[in-house]
Amino acid sequence: MSFLQRIFRRPDYRSEVTQFIDQLKTDKPDLEAQQRAGRAIWWDKNLDRQAIADWKDARVPQKAYVYGDDPRQRR
Repeated sequence: MSFLQRIFRRPDYRSEVTQFIDQLKTDKPDLEAQQRAGRAIWWDKNLDRQAIADWKDARVPQKAYVYGDDPRQRR
């Protein structure tokens, strides 16, 4: 460490959030495994691209007035 680095060195700082996360990981060592399992439920999926394309092709455009007949067409 150079002379200037020693003069201007700040003490090691750890925010309250970092301390909280470190304590949480210490208290619950299986937390990361639980997070990975939760992610696998919702996000890590193999997609059937053909099924998605078929779904998009079969979609019917929505009418402008979805809560009943268009009042302008009643006569």
